Amino acid sequence: MTELLTAIAIIFIVAAPFLLLANRFNVTVAPLLIIAGIIAGLFIDAGTALELAQFGIALLVFMFGVSINFDTIHSILADSEFAAIGQIVVVGILGVILGVILGVSYLEATILGVAAALSSTMVGTALLQTEIRMNLIRGRLGESIQFVQDLFAVGFILILGAEVLELDPIVLQIGYGAVFIIAAVFVHRYVFGFISRLAAGSDELMIIGVITLLAVFIGAAAFVEVPIVVGAFAAGLAVHYDPGAFPGLYNGLGSIKDFFVALFFATVGALVVVPFVQLEFGESLEKLALVLVLVFLAIIVKPLVTTLLLVHRGFEARTATLTGLSTDQISEFSIIIAIEAFLLGLLADSVFDAIILAAAITMITSTLTQRYNEELYRFIASIGLLSGSHEKIDQNSKVPDELTNHVIIVGFGRLGSSLIATCEALDHPYVVIENDPALSEDLEDTCQAYVFGDAMEDYTWEKANGNAAELIVSVTSSEVLSRALLARGFEPDLILRASDKQLAIEYLDNGATYVTVPDLLAAEQLITYLSALLEGELTARELRELGNVELESD
Repeated sequence: MTELLTAIAIIFIVAAPFLLLANRFNVTVAPLLIIAGIIAGLFIDAGTALELAQFGIALLVFMFGVSINFDTIHSILADSEFAAIGQIVVVGILGVILGVILGVSYLEATILGVAAALSSTMVGTALLQTEIRMNLIRGRLGESIQFVQDLFAVGFILILGAEVLELDPIVLQIGYGAVFIIAAVFVHRYVFGFISRLAAGSDELMIIGVITLLAVFIGAAAFVEVPIVVGAFAAGLAVHYDPGAFPGLYNGLGSIKDFFVALFFATVGALVVVPFVQLEFGESLEKLALVLVLVFLAIIVKPLVTTLLLVHRGFEARTATLTGLSTDQISEFSIIIAIEAFLLGLLADSVFDAIILAAAITMITSTLTQRYNEELYRFIASIGLLSGSHEKIDQNSKVPDELTNHVIIVGFGRLGSSLIATCEALDHPYVVIENDPALSEDLEDTCQAYVFGDAMEDYTWEKANGNAAELIVSVTSSEVLSRALLARGFEPDLILRASDKQLAIEYLDNGATYVTVPDLLAAEQLITYLSALLEGELTARELRELGNVELESD
């Protein structure tokens, strides 16, 4: 325990200046933490770093299990399963073939292929947090693809835990895994609610209860000699919850997660063995060849395969491409698999080091591809490399023929629902644009006309008959979407939503008719303005002048 605490202290002492730099210059933290970890690794024993990585990753896997929301992914789970399994099969087989070509054993090549095929739940969901919070379909697709892959990874880890490729020990390990999943379902259904009632609204007691359940699951995994990451994953599933129902628990566990995310990135860096610095020339070349294969599979082949599979399932090119780009890293489960195999003597040092270095590299590059994913998509689209399908939009949309002079409402949230009620009360035609899979049934039951698609896609607006509309109202505060709508130069008047006053002024200067700012304008006021516009009591010009006055007076 002393060695672990000392290692954590060294990591954060080294990481502190890098965190200050990231905060000062508003840059992504992950690459700097990995670099800090490489430096800290010079002062940390390799065995301690391995142990720290095992515990750190187990706790992160627990946090992902806690945050998974089955209600929001069930409607796209079939598509996610298809993409996840297809990705594992294609990338995994290529990894095995290339590994054998480079001279590693068949078992090592298999582990190499699995490592390349799995995408990081922690990195992927962290980079997709905005999309997940806004319930964008690509965020849900990415989250559910990673969940399916995590289930596969847990199974693979259980097989490794058997230590020998014989049927009886493998069946025993998988049986233990099944017991943990069944226990998770039982605890979630009967025990978690009981703990909630005992806590009687106390956030502290809820956090203690959840941590206790985590300790029980990890302790049980250690007792039956199953990798602790399996117990942690089951514990996360056992206590997953709706953040809105337990905001205090959400905030408390969020702080714990932030700590272990930082520790994870730094630990990955600490495990890196730097070629030509810590290795001889020949060993370095051997390792770099494996690293290049892993990086190529992770950042080129895997996103391409995922994108093509999603297009095949009927998704738009943009949704498929951006989801594919979110998978372009090597998973924390790959690291756990590598550690387990290494400790069992199934991996040579060069293969283990290659997986760790490739994971570090792809986690860094993934932050860059996510930052510039829109630019990458536009480049791919401009050279005609990819054309998407409109099947999903056509299947899940209902728009009357020759619809004109209608209101297009972008977003089916609380405010969007109020605007729909206003249009229906005035008997004015409307179309709702939404792409949150969890709302597809509500759209069908509630709305007279709707398009289930990405508002950034051309075909979505073609389906909604955008240029024939009277008014477009976006109730989402997504800056990317608002700028894209302004750039389209719509003929109808355009009402947008901004997160702050300065952005609202910018939107007005760029052509918006009116911009709502939640802190300055009540939702009821927007509904009043919409009614006045549709009934002819207010012109678009008068509304624009009202908007300028409101922003200048605050």
